[in-house]
Amino acid sequence: MEPINIILAIFALTYIGIAIGRIPGLKLNRVGIALLGAIGMMIFGGVTTADAVSYVNWPTIYLLFGFFVISAQLRLSGFYDKVAVSIANQLERPARFLLILMLVTGGLSAVLNHDIVCFVFAPFTGVALLRKQINPVPFLIALAISSNIGAAATLIGNPQNMMIGQIAHLGFGHYLLWSSTPVVFAMSAAYGIIWLMSRKNLQAPLSIPNESAQPTYPFNRLHTIKGIIILILVIGLSFTSLPKEVIALAAAGLHLASTKFHTDDLLGLVDWPILVLFMGLFVVAGAFQSTGYGEEAIHWLAQGGFNLNAPGYLTLTTAALSNLIGNSATVMLLLKVVNLAAPAAPYILALANSFGGSLIIIGSVSNIIVVQQARGMGIKISFWDFARLGIPVTLAALVGLLIWVALAR
Repeated sequence: MEPINIILAIFALTYIGIAIGRIPGLKLNRVGIALLGAIGMMIFGGVTTADAVSYVNWPTIYLLFGFFVISAQLRLSGFYDKVAVSIANQLERPARFLLILMLVTGGLSAVLNHDIVCFVFAPFTGVALLRKQINPVPFLIALAISSNIGAAATLIGNPQNMMIGQIAHLGFGHYLLWSSTPVVFAMSAAYGIIWLMSRKNLQAPLSIPNESAQPTYPFNRLHTIKGIIILILVIGLSFTSLPKEVIALAAAGLHLASTKFHTDDLLGLVDWPILVLFMGLFVVAGAFQSTGYGEEAIHWLAQGGFNLNAPGYLTLTTAALSNLIGNSATVMLLLKVVNLAAPAAPYILALANSFGGSLIIIGSVSNIIVVQQARGMGIKISFWDFARLGIPVTLAALVGLLIWVALAR
């Protein structure tokens, strides 16, 4: 078989495996599948070590690592737990509690690891609601959805946006300014839809769960202040021309040189599987791009009337693929075939992949984390429970995005 055909076969098998999420008979997950795809490209596809290294966008990897360490330091300092407890104290008025929960979750997800935000907030939210005999399901779903929406607000809100910002050379301030309107609209629509559809179903028929579902960290005021100051400096410097990955790595270095937290503890909270997933997908997508078939496929689709570079088609394709093969794999694929010089294309890619993640449970890792955390507390969030709220919220957010793109043009 010709090397080019081998590359196309490995690419197809890798993305099919990622879409399914597993390979029958094996214990592989999406990270393992992406890594196997990269290994296959090197063994069978003729991709050399130098090629593989060149395909990886290292600034994105460095940026991700830096923010993982920043987020880990704040978690070890008890910052997340402190905020979660403070939110739980606002339960006397459920509508107000929902609003505060979504705003705080969205705000933190815009500047920190939104998966960790969901991981920490879900147990506190579930326990507090059950104590008040309030049905936690719509609130936990709102937690996941607001995390997805909030992460779209900045270029550091999630790994996909970091990658888009690095590859498309987007300015931090310009992106923030452009994204603010659709994010605010999406968050407002999400709050209104979730509250209107859930306010008549707030009685909880569940018992109070075991509160030891996850580790908690004692609040350390000094190191929390240190972590917040460093985070503010990182965000402020992101508006300058300094390389964002260097800024993030410098901040990580300050945290690693800690008098309080052991290096193993900080690095133990780094999401290494995400880093491996990205590196594997970079190699797989880079090898595919080298064949030239990506550009040919886009040209063929355009001839058939499906112009992937058009805002409407790009929005729908990004949202749909995010639920089929995952946000990271979708962005990695589309970055290789979409014309990033097209009007608003990178902005649409960044926002649509995050908004689309709220559609169903498998749309984003945050959704899965919340559902799994809830299950550990005896709270069942079914596929329909999530889709019932996620589908209208996602459609409203995507419509708002397309209207904004039209107005911005």
